[in-house]
Amino acid sequence: MSTRAVVEELLRRIGEGDPDRIAEMYAEQGDWKLDWPEAEHGRKATPWIRHRRTREDAAAHFRELAEHHVPGEAATEIERVLIDGNEAVVLGEIRQTARATGRAYRARFALHLTVEGGLVTRHHVYEDSLAVAQAFEEEG
Repeated sequence: MSTRAVVEELLRRIGEGDPDRIAEMYAEQGDWKLDWPEAEHGRKATPWIRHRRTREDAAAHFRELAEHHVPGEAATEIERVLIDGNEAVVLGEIRQTARATGRAYRARFALHLTVEGGLVTRHHVYEDSLAVAQAFEEEG
């Protein structure tokens, strides 16, 4: 599969929301990072935001993400997919509602993927972490 075909299939599966089917798109071992301040903004409220390494970690990420957001109150707008060989960058905006607080948020993102042998080996997310953190912050 081409890089574009893998990325398009990954995005389709993410949209469907089945963590195990999404994880099938990832290599057994990979490089997964989320751009997030390491010691700030209460990790307990956002446990899905952490570095990962395995296909099972990828499935766990999408399970945890779903557990902490209100079902049916999410959308992702993909604005552009840029491909250069086996590298891809996806640009867009996510809209979610934090389950714990009921607060809706929007966060712009860039997703950098590397595809090797038809599987994603690198998944680096750069997002508006402040918008996410504020949606999950407890009042007071």
